[in-house]
Amino acid sequence: MRKKASTSSKSKNEVIKDENKYTEGSEVENKACIIDWEVRPGGLLVQKRVGVSVEENSVADPMIKIKVSYDSCYHDVIVPAESTFGNLKKILCERTGLHPNVQRLLFQGKEKDENECLHIAGVKDMSKVILMEDPASKELKKIQVNSVSCEAIARVRVEVDKLSHKVVAIEEAVKRGTRVEDREFVVLTELFMIQLLRLDSIEAEGEARTQRRKEVHRIQRFVDMLDNFKARNSKLASNCSIGTNTMVTTKWEKFDSGIGSLNAPNQLHQSTKITQEWEVFD
Repeated sequence: MRKKASTSSKSKNEVIKDENKYTEGSEVENKACIIDWEVRPGGLLVQKRVGVSVEENSVADPMIKIKVSYDSCYHDVIVPAESTFGNLKKILCERTGLHPNVQRLLFQGKEKDENECLHIAGVKDMSKVILMEDPASKELKKIQVNSVSCEAIARVRVEVDKLSHKVVAIEEAVKRGTRVEDREFVVLTELFMIQLLRLDSIEAEGEARTQRRKEVHRIQRFVDMLDNFKARNSKLASNCSIGTNTMVTTKWEKFDSGIGSLNAPNQLHQSTKITQEWEVFD
């Protein structure tokens, strides 16, 4: 009976020890769960330092000034010395408007990966970094700009087509000898000049520039045509006025004295007859 009691007491002690081990393990696990973590530059995950003052952090992560050259301009960027080129791209995106995906950063003649740390690459205070736009992005941007420019030129072309119908109507009127008011020429010319200003404000490259040049020449041709029609219309108006005066003068001469007519007035014959009778009497 004594042996059985001793064995049972031993088994109880072992169970208690196992429970203590389990509780100690769970406490360790809970402590591990409470640990704070932080991401260091370069994507390294480390345990967060506790009890470090702000001054010590600033000493640990000194700030450096980098001169970034882009498009004939310099940008002074202040970043932590241990930050990455990817962090630098994000800051430059706000400065230049270039998306980080289309940025290319060159340091000492070599392009740098965005995950590479500045201090590892040798970037120090007042170091110079060159920022370039990806050539593929430049080409895509040109295509997009040309597409927008072509659409704007097409809208101008539609307006010019509408105005050209009025030019044709004026041409037909002048050819028929119908006088056109001068105001029609002035207003139509001003409308063409407005379209020229719209074309001048459109940025175009390549094919879009060729289309813009053609439309400019087309508008200039219509303006020259209007100037020609206006001169012919002025001559037509002057001829009509001269013809009217001539007709009025011719009628006035026939009615008043008969100059230019084949038959002389009767009063002239009567006076001549009286004069002849007076001379015979004397």
